[in-house]
Amino acid sequence: MTVQMITDSQQKPKIAREILEALPDWFGVAESREKYILESGNQPFFAAEQNGSPAGFLCLKETGNSTVELAVMGVKKEYHRMGIGKALFQAARKYAEKAGYLFMQVKTVQMGRYEDYDRTNRFYLSLGFRQFEVIPTLWDEDNPCQIYVLSLAGASVQDLIMNRRSYRGKYKPDKVPREDLRAILEAGLAAPSGCNKQTTSLIAVDNEELLSKLKAAIDPPVAETAPAMICVLTKRIVAYRDRCFATQDYAAAIENMLLAITALGYRSCWYEGHITDADRIGDRLAKILGVPDEYELVCILPVGIAETAPGSPKKLPFEERAWFNGFRNADD
Repeated sequence: MTVQMITDSQQKPKIAREILEALPDWFGVAESREKYILESGNQPFFAAEQNGSPAGFLCLKETGNSTVELAVMGVKKEYHRMGIGKALFQAARKYAEKAGYLFMQVKTVQMGRYEDYDRTNRFYLSLGFRQFEVIPTLWDEDNPCQIYVLSLAGASVQDLIMNRRSYRGKYKPDKVPREDLRAILEAGLAAPSGCNKQTTSLIAVDNEELLSKLKAAIDPPVAETAPAMICVLTKRIVAYRDRCFATQDYAAAIENMLLAITALGYRSCWYEGHITDADRIGDRLAKILGVPDEYELVCILPVGIAETAPGSPKKLPFEERAWFNGFRNADD
């Protein structure tokens, strides 16, 4: 698969037509579809090619001196979930940042109306877009317009860290796409590991029957409505002499995953003590999952869309827990 920026104004509409006409579930209204095709010839245009033919495209549209809109995007259905949409977006974002734009926006039908558009919403959330405003009457009452916005300066790692919250409430029933679960697992596996012994392994569970068995084994129950769960496994491997860094390894992996979960628009909570107490719930979960004896299941992370906003825990003032150049040193 290759992605490139197309500059030929005659080629752009041809690619746009081929893709959009292949996606009637999203672009079935002829008037809107023809408008997208017509305007594409004068817009920044990015195309993906797979096996020698167009697989998808993306167009940008300037909406202000500092803002650009992801005006239209389409990927043929047979190429969905192959990373083509993300590759197109990354190319478009790189162009927009280089051009000096500060924000990118995109419009779609509000979540909860149609399954196809719900997948579109989750895709934009996974790219880092955040909900800005819903305009119920921009299109029509059956298709309320959800506007998402993305800072091209990027949601800083600091912002992500400060906005993460442990969530113990109920989850919406929306399934977590497999590509999002994979991205979360990859974030966990990318964490540092003492002497690179890579003592942490992960199992994502999104099968409803298997989830039910796992939840039934957790007493008292937690995360009963979560549509997915990540189970964290550790294996005690000596790094050198008698030193083992398995605990540090899985702690780093869990934090990476919690941040990735937040970045993708989901919520979670680090459940460990409840899993590794004297009643050894983790052992029960490991047996259900067929985990070998040399591994210990130490933590579960439910994953899903929160039904309610998570609370903000009260933190001690910075000055009571962090200092410069000495313990409790008031060095300004």
